[in-house]
Amino acid sequence: QVQLVESGGGLVQAGGSLRLSCAASGRTFNMYTMAWFRQVPGEEREIVAALKWTGTTTYYVDAVKGRFTISRDNAKNTVYLQMDSLKPEDAAVYYCASRYAGVIAYSQREYDYWGQGTQVTVSS
Repeated sequence: QVQLVESGGGLVQAGGSLRLSCAASGRTFNMYTMAWFRQVPGEEREIVAALKWTGTTTYYVDAVKGRFTISRDNAKNTVYLQMDSLKPEDAAVYYCASRYAGVIAYSQREYDYWGQGTQVTVSS
């Protein structure tokens, strides 16, 4: 069982930055492919970024390429999402998710564990 706890959300002006953190429990964090999803009311949860467990492969949805960076610190069992140049359309609840020793997957159904979410609000 893996528990994920997100933090770092909040209110920021357009053009600003936030760094989300996701702390994971367990001793095999380095074996998990990690991803960040986001969801706005009435819409499906969409993948934003992902990092393969090997650390060699990343994925970003086109809308955030060049602005968001996913990274991980295996010693701290934590994955991060650095969000720069935020836009109002980035506002959502952000969730981190994990899947064991898997390739990067784009559907939420492929991930086994989820955090509770953290709200990101971007004012224009």
